[in-house]
Amino acid sequence: MIRRLLLTLLLTLSVATPVAANAPVVALEDLRPHAEHRRATRLITHVVANYHYRNVALDDALSRQILERYIEALDPTRSYLLQSDIDAFMQHAERIDDYLRSSSLDPMFEMFITFRQRLRERVDHATALLDGEFDFTVDESIEFDREDAPWPADEAELDELWRKRVKNDVLSLKLAGKELDDIRDTLRKRYTGLYRRTAQLTSDDVYQTLINAYTTTIDPHTAYFSPRTSENFKIRMSLSLEGIGAVLQSENEMTLVREVVPGGPAELSGKLHADDRIVGIGQDAGGEIVDVVGWRLDDVVDLIRGPKNSVVRLEVLPKGVAVDGPTQVIEITRNTIKLEEQAAKGSVLEVDGGLKVGVIDVPTFYMDFEARSAGDSDYRSTTRDVRRIIDELSAEGIAGLVIDLRSNGGGSLNEATELTGLFIDTGPVVQVRDSQGRVQIERDRDNGVAWAGPLMVLVDRNSASASEIFAGAIQDYHRGLVVGEPTFGKGTVQNLVDLNRFDQSMKGKLGQLKATIAQFFRVNGGSTQHRGVLPDIVLPTVISMEDHGERSLDNALPWASIQPARYTPVSFAADRLPRVRRDHEQRIHGDAAFQAILDTEEAIKEARAKTAVSLVEQTRRTEHEQARREQRERENAIRVARGLEPLSEDEADDDNGDDSAAHDGLEGALDEAEDDDEGFDVVLEEAGRILRDWISAQTGDDQRLVDAERGSVPPPLDAGAPTTGDAARVQ
Repeated sequence: MIRRLLLTLLLTLSVATPVAANAPVVALEDLRPHAEHRRATRLITHVVANYHYRNVALDDALSRQILERYIEALDPTRSYLLQSDIDAFMQHAERIDDYLRSSSLDPMFEMFITFRQRLRERVDHATALLDGEFDFTVDESIEFDREDAPWPADEAELDELWRKRVKNDVLSLKLAGKELDDIRDTLRKRYTGLYRRTAQLTSDDVYQTLINAYTTTIDPHTAYFSPRTSENFKIRMSLSLEGIGAVLQSENEMTLVREVVPGGPAELSGKLHADDRIVGIGQDAGGEIVDVVGWRLDDVVDLIRGPKNSVVRLEVLPKGVAVDGPTQVIEITRNTIKLEEQAAKGSVLEVDGGLKVGVIDVPTFYMDFEARSAGDSDYRSTTRDVRRIIDELSAEGIAGLVIDLRSNGGGSLNEATELTGLFIDTGPVVQVRDSQGRVQIERDRDNGVAWAGPLMVLVDRNSASASEIFAGAIQDYHRGLVVGEPTFGKGTVQNLVDLNRFDQSMKGKLGQLKATIAQFFRVNGGSTQHRGVLPDIVLPTVISMEDHGERSLDNALPWASIQPARYTPVSFAADRLPRVRRDHEQRIHGDAAFQAILDTEEAIKEARAKTAVSLVEQTRRTEHEQARREQRERENAIRVARGLEPLSEDEADDDNGDDSAAHDGLEGALDEAEDDDEGFDVVLEEAGRILRDWISAQTGDDQRLVDAERGSVPPPLDAGAPTTGDAARVQ
């Protein structure tokens, strides 16, 4: 898990200074802790011990965990180090705490040196294997998920592991249509590049890795940024964002797209999706595609960055394709991620029977702080835009309103509070408890509401942070119905500490520490941490929530509760909700599009759960063809449900599977399923029907609308009941 946490970066920079391909190799004797590392260690351990929200003792028990995470960060696939190396490292298992307290970090640098030497041996062995021949008729397979595999006992076992690895790499490129000479050239560059990039890692890089093994043992959102990484983080948090707009992380030596930023070039292109894997990068329309499998995330980021209006070409392994599957090349034009493109947008949805429902899509909780600070009275913000859209939709005679927070990762805490105030009169919105146990309440202080009618909040597994605060408050006040998937579950607050301000003599060499300092709680007293917000009506999904969001992160803070705030929920008819839920379940059971999306998601889940692949060429070709055929059938089921003609086999191959609903599964439908010029959002359509039923329940109308019976609003959640989650941008 640590490899998915230590190096997560947002691609928002217009121009950066990448590590050059011919950057000098760092001599082994130069890999040692410097004075600034010793000073930073003293400051970091002090801040964590005295100000971190979680009080964790730096002792022998924690020491062993830190060492295990450090080893995992060095060799997550257990493909370089031997069991004898691990045995030697573990002699320090109960001393890491002493090393950190005394800033004596030499033993951990020695571990990195051992790793670098082993990596050089593996690269030499792999490149030598490329000159041989491989028999792809031999019945054997390779395990590529080695996170929990035993460490190789000796070099012979490691050699066999790498023989299969190289054979699989050759076969994968052969199945992609490359000739043998090109395959050997590509892999030779891949393996030698892996060593070159590792050999260019400086003492700062090693220090950041070992300190983050410590900080992420405390909690997954506490992290140290070296001076170089600090610059990346500042760019990430800036208001003027340029790039492709994607959040990346490293996973199994590939670069995984964790999130596509709303309003960014990647999202607007419709070509890059969450959980895609980037395996190659090229510059401009005709630039050579550089293989980036095994690259450091920082270096991948540097290649993707570039000036506004320039083109980057990405070779992508799509989300629904197994790791040995075919790739596709996409082009994205880098651009500024404009506030306007991230702004809330309104539309009218006509539900069966002609009922008009207003929909406001809120992709993030934003505020133009720069314009506000400059005294511009017309500055943009989520709350201001939503208030204006409500007026416009009201003029069109809507009967109910949906606030769509799907894939909204958060943003401004102040905006989450003010947006809630558009739907409640006055009162507390969220409680924040700091490391000293002090509780501060964020309140809506404005009398009156912008919309007093029926309300629904639509969420999914990626709705987080500020989204969870808003959804939780609406649910606690019983002001509206929350529908969708359990949310992300990040209910913690981080603060960025510039270590340089404690020691000016270091001249900016100390870096920064992002530390968890507080936790969010709903007005009912339940935390938004870990569990997320549990919708009143949960949409079906094949994804286990335990494998997603905050729940899936190592050392995440647990759910907790405090005393409820003083607030007054509105009245509702709790006994009618089961009928609304039952009618919804009956509808989707017979909805071909909904079922096709669930089938797609199930296929994606199965593909990602696959931990081994055959090294028999014909078996692999058969598997690929079957996967393409099944994907085409699912895409056509969705198209037919939309009233469109199914794709022929040739058309499906030309389309390359780039149907967003089929590509992203239910999660994609939760964002927006579109095809050609016809918008089609399966989940939003069903949300409109649920709201229609709820409106009927609120008015006590027992008449059937179309095919549905009526239901009602949900009962209040007790302080100890599961609440929705938080994902991460309120920091």
